[in-house]
Amino acid sequence: MSQLSSRTRIILDADLVTRLEALAGAAIRRAPEAAYPLVHKLTSAKFVSGSRLPGNVVTIGSTVTYTDWLAGRKECRCLAWPEDARLSRGKLSILTPIGVALLGLSSGDTTRWCSESGQEGVLTVELVTRDQLPVAVI
Repeated sequence: MSQLSSRTRIILDADLVTRLEALAGAAIRRAPEAAYPLVHKLTSAKFVSGSRLPGNVVTIGSTVTYTDWLAGRKECRCLAWPEDARLSRGKLSILTPIGVALLGLSSGDTTRWCSESGQEGVLTVELVTRDQLPVAVI
């Protein structure tokens, strides 16, 4: 397993900030396990315009392959807005604890996350694909 990095730099698409803030605010009461980490991520991230967002950074619409060390398996999911999320189609909502954990990470990053049941997990981003252009771990 890769080392956990306290220096992981979260990079977010500045074009999505308003919608992400509104989503976090609306979810505070019904999904605090995702809303509070999303608020924290929004207050600590570096923002760049969508056209300047590096291809290896997880954002809405990215397909990300990651290792879930708690479950002991690799997963491949597309990060989606809640209304577009369908796990049966591989689309993971941004308003889930693991969706928030993935947001803004880059290929090779490892981070901790907390499940809805309060169990702490660790995940490592292996590969990010956006616009059909895969970006491998550097």
